[in-house]
Amino acid sequence: MKHAGLLVAVSAALLAAACSKPQFAAEEQYGTHPRLPDPQQYLFPPMGIAAPVGFKAGETPVVPAGFTIAAVARDLHGPRRILPLTNGDVLVVESEGPGFEPVLRPKNIVFGLVIGKAHSPVKAGNRVLLLRDTNGDGVADQRIVLIDKMTSPFGIAVVADKLYVAATDALWEFPFTPGSTRVGSGRILTELPGGPIDHHWTKDLAASPDGTKLYVGIGSNSNIVENGFEAEKDRAMIWEVDRVTGAHRPLATGLRNPNGLTFRPGTNTLYAVVNERDEIGNNLVPDYLTAVTPGAFYGWPYSYYGQHVDIRVHPQDPAKVASAVRPDYALGPHVAPLGLTFVTGAAMPAQFQGGAFVGEHGSWDRTVFNGYQVVFVPFAGGKPAGKPVPFVTGFIDLAKREAKGRPVGVAMDASGALLIADDVGNAVWRVTPVRR
Repeated sequence: MKHAGLLVAVSAALLAAACSKPQFAAEEQYGTHPRLPDPQQYLFPPMGIAAPVGFKAGETPVVPAGFTIAAVARDLHGPRRILPLTNGDVLVVESEGPGFEPVLRPKNIVFGLVIGKAHSPVKAGNRVLLLRDTNGDGVADQRIVLIDKMTSPFGIAVVADKLYVAATDALWEFPFTPGSTRVGSGRILTELPGGPIDHHWTKDLAASPDGTKLYVGIGSNSNIVENGFEAEKDRAMIWEVDRVTGAHRPLATGLRNPNGLTFRPGTNTLYAVVNERDEIGNNLVPDYLTAVTPGAFYGWPYSYYGQHVDIRVHPQDPAKVASAVRPDYALGPHVAPLGLTFVTGAAMPAQFQGGAFVGEHGSWDRTVFNGYQVVFVPFAGGKPAGKPVPFVTGFIDLAKREAKGRPVGVAMDASGALLIADDVGNAVWRVTPVRR
């Protein structure tokens, strides 16, 4: 039987990895002072996959009392990013990876088989859609393809009658005015690191508050430099791009896979959520939320969560480790945060004002599932504080080890409702407070 021997080996590896149980509760790795265990190394690391099944008709994720949730649109094709516009329309980026990464280690074959089972069987659109609700019932009754046949698009922004889309290999600019249902001819503003290896293919995007700069998150080309240092050129960093000329420079480096780029409202402070490294245990390394300090180095690949040395990296660089900045806030190990938005408007109750929502896609590198939810992170004094609070749940059935959905991008619309892109449920969800 084809692949039978390999599947037996995979099963045996997973069984062995499953014997490595978490050393302590994940709750101890949340917040501003997470607990970090000693690293462990494995032939095959702990892995856990929730089979993607989607939501049945009539099913939705779960929200707290005092809120309602409904689908703005269903039957989409891999929605990853959402951008609410000022006129009430919503732009949706449907995407999947380009599949460039070669098999350079025997364990890559195993990872490919296992991780491949976590994604929706629905083929992604690799396009930008416009959703429009013409009768105000909360459901989009118009779906218009704005841009088609892109190369793994992800980040999206609108500035000064221009639409910007970060594909995996280029940052594109299109003439566009909110309210329109068409875009003009596009041009490449600047090329981005793509293939022939494209390990972290998602390129997130944010515009500066004054509209003069664009910021692009560019993930590493490996977990921990197994593809060589040359493959990491211009990666594991956030680029600052001049919106007129396309000239770019590193804003901050050492960020393994930065996503959710967004400016905290009323400030010039850029925030990001970062997916940290894998294969050293159930409880390492916590993914994190942080303000991005210009010029800062955040550790990858030499160290994690500040100056904890990763002994797998050769050669080491003690000077770089000594300069590594500790991130602001741990979200927990292997939650795979991909979306971030700050609460805006007055619709959300008082306890949510000033805080942020994070879309946690859920990761494969853990025997006990983590993530698969949208959490709320409270802020105090302009900084994250306290523990993250599960806000939108019900994306995963732990007993059946099945994923009904996996949240990716999150955004606040003009009414102050929370929008969520779900790339396994293939839906955009809208969460609103119940009016009293």
